[in-house]
Amino acid sequence: MPDSSEHSLDIQFSVPFMHRLRVTDDVSRDDFPQLLSVIKAGDTERAKVLLIGEQSVAAAVQRIAKQLTLADVTQLVHEPLLVKGGEEIKNSSNTVDQILEQINQSNLDRRSYIVAIGGGAMLDTVGYAAAVAHRGIRLIRLPTTTLAQGDSGVGVKNAINYFEKKNWIGTFAVPWAVINDSALLETLPDRDFSCGFSEAVKVSLLKNESEFRWLCDNAEAIRERNPVASKHAIHRSCLLHLKHITDGGDPFEMLEARPLDFGHWSAHRLEPLTQYRLRHGEAVAIGVAIDTIYSSLKFGFPEQDMLAVCHCLSRLGIRLWHEEIAPIERLMQGLEEFRQHLGGRLTITLLKAVGEPLNVHEIDHVVMQEAIEKLRRIQPKLAYPPNQSATDAANGTAHQNANNLR
Repeated sequence: MPDSSEHSLDIQFSVPFMHRLRVTDDVSRDDFPQLLSVIKAGDTERAKVLLIGEQSVAAAVQRIAKQLTLADVTQLVHEPLLVKGGEEIKNSSNTVDQILEQINQSNLDRRSYIVAIGGGAMLDTVGYAAAVAHRGIRLIRLPTTTLAQGDSGVGVKNAINYFEKKNWIGTFAVPWAVINDSALLETLPDRDFSCGFSEAVKVSLLKNESEFRWLCDNAEAIRERNPVASKHAIHRSCLLHLKHITDGGDPFEMLEARPLDFGHWSAHRLEPLTQYRLRHGEAVAIGVAIDTIYSSLKFGFPEQDMLAVCHCLSRLGIRLWHEEIAPIERLMQGLEEFRQHLGGRLTITLLKAVGEPLNVHEIDHVVMQEAIEKLRRIQPKLAYPPNQSATDAANGTAHQNANNLR
């Protein structure tokens, strides 16, 4: 008879992962070897590659396809699949089914590669298909938006929307590699370029005060697509997100707290309320502003810093109000949806100070409604005078003007 202790076993184990990040200027031309460097050919045959790209970057996709065809170590199994981008691609399983069918027809296996070139919604969709086919095909992401390069592109979440709820169906899977390429951002419309930096503001508020101050002082340069400022902001945001994923102890979100979802409970509610007319980055900016104001009203987050957050997001070119926020009670339903998204007890990350997050399990609905109303009142006044830096405002002027913005 086996020992009775062998009938009830709890054995903890860990699985090593590798997260590969490359930063390039033009991966479709001179920097193409960086893409090849993360593809491993077999001992006797070339690596099978399925290339999927957004229609908006079709020219770059075709250049990469040509180079993959000519390379000695890769076999492009099919002409590039060009798909739509934006949140629409996540609102049904049509694109997932199309990709799975192509994976099957091309006889891809778990040592094959899918190279996905697109924005965050497209990468989510392709990533979900790659993760469930054969229980995982190697995925190489080439994000084409500022938001995806600074945040979701290096994440481990892959999902599509269902029941009109954000990311309701999905998986966690570490991408084989991520390549952040500057040239892929060149065709991005100004609106999408600017709003992607809301995630950079978010992660800096949680993780790094000096980076937050830098973003405040350089918001206008970023909005104007200054290459030095925008590259710095993207890379620092990417590294802060990547460090949390690889060193934060909870890459697959098994715990209650999810700090990187700061500002997202209302953002995830706003997107379907607006039929996704709001970009994800715009919804996150509104959500970050709401939760920062709530943190100020409820937990003493400094008012001058709260105003600096709102001004920073506004100077990036993001409007911090949408008509669908009202009635507020409808928006507040997002708290219950977020609790379900978390998998149990509600846990919301808020702020005591810049770089000092606070996890709470209850939201004071009266104060939250007050915070939302306060955002509505101050939104039309969110603008700095010419030549006034955000740091100056945070240190004095914003505090002096606080009564005007209440």
